[in-house]
Amino acid sequence: MYDYRRGESVLAAFLLGGVVGAVLGLLFSPRSGKENREFISSKAEEYWGEGKEFYETSRARVADETEELRVKIDAARDRLRDQVETVSRQAKEKVHEVAPAAKDAVGRAGEAVKGGVDAAEAKAQQVLDRLAESGEAAADTVADAASTD
Repeated sequence: MYDYRRGESVLAAFLLGGVVGAVLGLLFSPRSGKENREFISSKAEEYWGEGKEFYETSRARVADETEELRVKIDAARDRLRDQVETVSRQAKEKVHEVAPAAKDAVGRAGEAVKGGVDAAEAKAQQVLDRLAESGEAAADTVADAASTD
């Protein structure tokens, strides 16, 4: 069976019907064969000329639009390049502005840490000294107790 649900089949049937109709129209036309051939020839030349003109116009339009797009793309590329350069320059300026303050802050933080480490070392030394004194006192007490025995 013939499946009419497919688009290509419908299109083929439509074109075939058009061709059959044209042939039947020529066979049963009131003009002579020579007049029909001349008519077909003139229409073919007319349509060929229109087709060529359409092709050339379309080709020129495509070339113009392609050039316009190329110009727009180049302009956009230039704008992007300028924006990247501007942002890059601004970022470098900010880094140069912030770098001395950051260096200063890092230096102060390092000094504060060194001071904290020195203070912790001093506290640890005091604790060790107290433990040593306590240990000596305990040893003296043990020695005194052992000598009295």
